[in-house]
Amino acid sequence: MIVYSASWCPDCREAKRFLQRYNIPYTEIDIETTPGAAQEVVANTGKRAIPQFVIDGKWVQPYQPGYGFLYEEMSVLLGIAPPDSSTPAPQAVTRQGSRS
Repeated sequence: MIVYSASWCPDCREAKRFLQRYNIPYTEIDIETTPGAAQEVVANTGKRAIPQFVIDGKWVQPYQPGYGFLYEEMSVLLGIAPPDSSTPAPQAVTRQGSRS
């Protein structure tokens, strides 16, 4: 899996925490420091929106602006069990004035 992100992006940090929580290996591409990475995101998604996951060649945006990280949807997509009721689920990160 590839994760397109940037150091200033709180949604990106939440996405990576989710992957780390479930020990899902990924390669991170920082759109600010990797030449051409931001253009690759736009070319494949039609917008400059991060985080973006690339899973088996398919581009997936794992968050929804205004709602944060999509825990349940990503759990299903990645084939992992959603957090049970005995383990508090991480809270979605939301922010205003997001760059898309």
